Amino acid sequence: MLSSGETEEATLVGTDAKTDLAVLRVEATDLPTVALGEPTALSVGQQVVALGAPLGLSGTVTSGIVSALDRDISAPTASGGTTVLAGTIQTDASINPGNSGGPLVDCAGRLVGINTVIATVPDASGTAGGGNVGIGFAVPAGTVRRITDELVQHGRATHPWLGLTLREIPAEVLPPGVEGGLFVQGVTAGGPGAKAGVAPGDAIVAIGGGPATSFTKGRLLATAAVGDPVELTILRQGARGTAWVTLAEAPGA
Repeated sequence: MLSSGETEEATLVGTDAKTDLAVLRVEATDLPTVALGEPTALSVGQQVVALGAPLGLSGTVTSGIVSALDRDISAPTASGGTTVLAGTIQTDASINPGNSGGPLVDCAGRLVGINTVIATVPDASGTAGGGNVGIGFAVPAGTVRRITDELVQHGRATHPWLGLTLREIPAEVLPPGVEGGLFVQGVTAGGPGAKAGVAPGDAIVAIGGGPATSFTKGRLLATAAVGDPVELTILRQGARGTAWVTLAEAPGA
């Protein structure tokens, strides 16, 4: 439905669950468009406006500022899992259920992000709930441009892959001086990890020289490109070694 109240039939071009983005094609002419802002021009404290339909209230406009830039957050997916959204824009503009997919624009009306998720205060049971508490996040325009271009050109977006099934190692069983670890439960035959010599039973204790955690692995896969080399520090039967994994395109990405 257009802002005029008219409706147009739309075709789904493609979706990308990892960034919560989709592209629809409408066979119509002379439709208004929004200009994409330059990601590097955005600054903390800058005023922004969020548009959407929170709680079903279409045409709602809220305002706020850019609270922070380049936030890496863990967000739920439609399949019930989680994904890492890298480099998001944090804003205190009121965002509630129904705002997801709506634009975040600057005062010149340029799109600087797509609203996607909010932080909420856990209730007594520890479950997140409730509405906006002034902490919302948007996928930045640069990511929107890259992913939507791929969806338009190929019908899908590409994401890198390690080819490893990993489980986080509890902190209490990590060796002294190791900040994080991932246990290798499985290795996909012919995948990037297998080609680099990673084996089931290995413990990855560093990724790119930093701590090896589920979050750092998620951020790596959200920011790296297919073909990038990644250094993994591995413990195998008490011996420390290094494996260089060349990221490949994730199957079905």
